[in-house]
Amino acid sequence: MSLKPHEFWQALDAPGTHETGPGALYHDAFPATLPDGQQLLLPIRDLPGGGAVASLIVNQAAFAVEDALADIMVAQWCEMELDVVIGVPTLGLPLANAVARRLGHQRMVPLGTSRKFWYTDALSEPINSVTSPDKGKVIYLDPRMVTLLTGRRVLLVDDVVSSGASIAAVLRLMGKADIAPVGIAVAMEQGVRWRDALPHPDLVRGAVRSPILQKVGAGYALATVP
Repeated sequence: MSLKPHEFWQALDAPGTHETGPGALYHDAFPATLPDGQQLLLPIRDLPGGGAVASLIVNQAAFAVEDALADIMVAQWCEMELDVVIGVPTLGLPLANAVARRLGHQRMVPLGTSRKFWYTDALSEPINSVTSPDKGKVIYLDPRMVTLLTGRRVLLVDDVVSSGASIAAVLRLMGKADIAPVGIAVAMEQGVRWRDALPHPDLVRGAVRSPILQKVGAGYALATVP
């Protein structure tokens, strides 16, 4: 099944629609599988340094797809008696909003990458990711929000964990405010190398998983099993 670029992330397919597994060869898309067996086609992107990944851009997804991912994330954490949801910019913010609403919270706490004049260097941390490797990017915690987080059971929400670099930076930022999240909810776990970058990788739960891929002839095959 071939999709045009703007058609990705717009629909969930029935279980078994697309072949998966260690022996499968993929071309322009990888089918991520939801817990109920439904499949979400993700476009394959070549990485600058070699290899390829399946891409998920949440703010370009259909609302039904975003809702389905948020529902799974809530189901994974609803028994934890969470007090506050923190959203990681940029694409973690809509998911954090959706998760917090479903948990019955009145608000969520967004981190930011645009510095307001009242932000401080003490509550900042350099950050980069696989899809946004720009040097000089900084993430901030609004000092006014610290009182909402201190001593609370906090859940971090982001869209994708891949190398683990961005989540690790967020955890360092949280540490500067003496905040230790009890969990990290993501829409997608991309490969497994992120586990080596995080101090407590078992805190991470993803709604779906996708592998790191490698070029094989005219297609792509699994480089790591998700």
